[in-house]
Amino acid sequence: MSSSSTALAGPWSDPARPAEERAAALIAELTIEEKVAQLYGVWVGASDQGGEVAPHQHEMEEGVDFDELLPSGLGQLTRPFGTAPVDPALGALSLMRTQQRIMAENRFGIPALAHEECLAGFATWGATAYPVPLSWGATFNPSLVQQMSSSIGHDMRSVGVHQGLAPVLDVVRDPRWGRVEETIGEDPYLVGSIATAYIKGLESAGIVATLKHFVGYSGSKAARNLAPVSIGRRELADVLLPPFEMAVRESGVRSVMHAYTDIDGVPSAADQELLTGLLRDTWGFEGTVVADYFGIAFLRTLHAIAATWEEAAEQALTAGVDVELPTVKAYGAPLIQGVREGRIKEELLDRALKRVLTQKIQLGMLDPKWSPVPQALEGTDLSDPSALRETIDLDSSRNRALARELAEQAVVLLSNDGTLPLTAPKRVAVVGPTADDPMAVLGCYSFPAHVGAQHPETPLGLRLPTLLESLKEEFPASEISFVRGTSIDGGETDEFADADQAASDADLVILALGDRAGLFGRGTSGEGCDAGSLALPGAQQALLERVLATGTPAVVVLLSGRPYALGGETCSAAGAIVQAFFPGEEGTGAVAGVLSGRVNPSGRLPVSIPRRPDAQPSTYLAPALGRKTSVSNIDPTPAFAFGHGLGYTSFEWSDLEADADSISTDGMVRLTVRIRNVGTRSGSDVVQLYLHDPVASVVRPLQRLIGYQRIELDPSEEALLTFEVPAELGSFTGRDGRRIVESGEIVLGLGRSSADMALTHTVTLTGPTRAVDHTRALHPVCTVSRSSARK
Repeated sequence: MSSSSTALAGPWSDPARPAEERAAALIAELTIEEKVAQLYGVWVGASDQGGEVAPHQHEMEEGVDFDELLPSGLGQLTRPFGTAPVDPALGALSLMRTQQRIMAENRFGIPALAHEECLAGFATWGATAYPVPLSWGATFNPSLVQQMSSSIGHDMRSVGVHQGLAPVLDVVRDPRWGRVEETIGEDPYLVGSIATAYIKGLESAGIVATLKHFVGYSGSKAARNLAPVSIGRRELADVLLPPFEMAVRESGVRSVMHAYTDIDGVPSAADQELLTGLLRDTWGFEGTVVADYFGIAFLRTLHAIAATWEEAAEQALTAGVDVELPTVKAYGAPLIQGVREGRIKEELLDRALKRVLTQKIQLGMLDPKWSPVPQALEGTDLSDPSALRETIDLDSSRNRALARELAEQAVVLLSNDGTLPLTAPKRVAVVGPTADDPMAVLGCYSFPAHVGAQHPETPLGLRLPTLLESLKEEFPASEISFVRGTSIDGGETDEFADADQAASDADLVILALGDRAGLFGRGTSGEGCDAGSLALPGAQQALLERVLATGTPAVVVLLSGRPYALGGETCSAAGAIVQAFFPGEEGTGAVAGVLSGRVNPSGRLPVSIPRRPDAQPSTYLAPALGRKTSVSNIDPTPAFAFGHGLGYTSFEWSDLEADADSISTDGMVRLTVRIRNVGTRSGSDVVQLYLHDPVASVVRPLQRLIGYQRIELDPSEEALLTFEVPAELGSFTGRDGRRIVESGEIVLGLGRSSADMALTHTVTLTGPTRAVDHTRALHPVCTVSRSSARK
């Protein structure tokens, strides 16, 4: 047995040499077994008794002999912090010792890359639980999201983690899908711009970000998780791929995760055209492609396109999947045997290995001075592990302040007849199942919901004030009563009479409704928790209607992971409706602040709110026949459109000017608009830039977001907002599959939502139809010029 100090040295350990040269030199020295060992992870401590946190986990986990594997090395360690509750300092110490062992037992002293989930915060015990990605989208604030992810990354890096499995770039196509809470919204531009900011923050902290799920996962039939996908090439190219393309081009992302699903019969894990042709050859991605958990094995067990584990390995390796996660299966002995016996080309193995080793080299993990001691433990006495408890804070005051700011900017005020903000109500009845539930603010990839639910004996590890607690703190002079009314999804009605009485006796009722995050049917929202309709779960709709019928002024608060249809009459009967998409550990304070007026709401909907529970699937990206027509009795018009959101001040948009009415298909038009706060308090507005193509060679959506700008103004303050709009932003996939810019009219609209165009300008594109590619412009250039407040 060797140690890291006696590891074989060579050109691969010389930091002065280029990373690829070092990787090639090491590959030349490795045996087939040592090569293959770098291409899989091992999930220490994962259960084989049930599907707790990954699909088919109970079928795929087979106890791995760690001792037997280590002499050949190890590519990745799967979730050393996110598998079971562990004090962060003890987890960091355990990871350090595991790394020391891995390095000591392989000839070249190569450490494993440790990865974790980090979708709404570092998914480990005691780490900050931020708002879910759907709330990121609601902020329309990429820079704030980047600050959040930078903090997440620094926390992960400090305890020895190298890679984060986030963000999700799937575009919502049907909100019945359980994983809507994990997405950023239903618009590809919003998803791409927010996700790119998240990646920049994570990567700036030295963490390898991972795009997922590439691609089409959210387009599954009937919104069923991991179901087949039936989409045309135009929907793929114009809706689902653009966020990934933007991220690859602009973010510096270093890893991509394939999707579970197949598109037209070809699973993503075996799609060479997708993972190599498009991702690498066209877009120029140079990082690693990792498998979604058990995704390579699913080529045999679920997709049935491989008869053996070896065939599954060969198909995935050929397609371009470099690393098998979460643990060894097809990329272990089956791959070794296939290469050794000549059925799988060793060149394919070396191609993946070069990417994996290059990334480890770029992370400094093959440098002689690299240390497995995490930053958070440097200079610490490690001889007494018990003394380390509670010495690492992953939920700092800075983190909580960021979580609070995100939550406050993400709350969406859907409707308000003047009931809000509240002015010291005397008697308040709080009714509903999410009011006194601390978990009501967390998504399914938060640690308490994702892993902690399997360990009820362990404390949550976070302070999670309930909405009821936050309301009592926000309104200390009010007399506040509480009746649950019903559970989230149990359907009970025995407390309805108590709810009626509480509402009737109060001056105001706050109805707290929504979801419970979970996994694989254990929640009403989350992975594997798909919905048959967009009606509120359980008996919540009946409770809502009954309480509203008392006539007491009511504010409806939704703490949910997806949009729900409340019904047109219900919407009009409520004095105000507030939507918060799983707003994280600081979320209830943010909601209470909106109700009191301490927080001026500025969130905008990243997904449409349906009017009917059965009018789906539908998104705002619909052509004329996807809207209300005279030939169908179903009206899909949403109750609240994408981009909608109200506040407590008013903004006036005026003086729209354009520098041209006609430009060439390779030209640019400049739009300038004056934005003025004409209300009595400071606030934020979101100016959304949409493109409408009245006549095109293929059917197009009536509106499509191509840019936006969030702007904060004091009372009477104004600003000039300028968008420089390249004609290329009007490109789309033509009949021959090429992306083109056509001549003809386009209408640029400045909207308060996708259904509310405040100002428009028509531009005529002239000249020949122009083909564009992945080097085209993806954004308008936006500038803000402020002027001083005017009396």
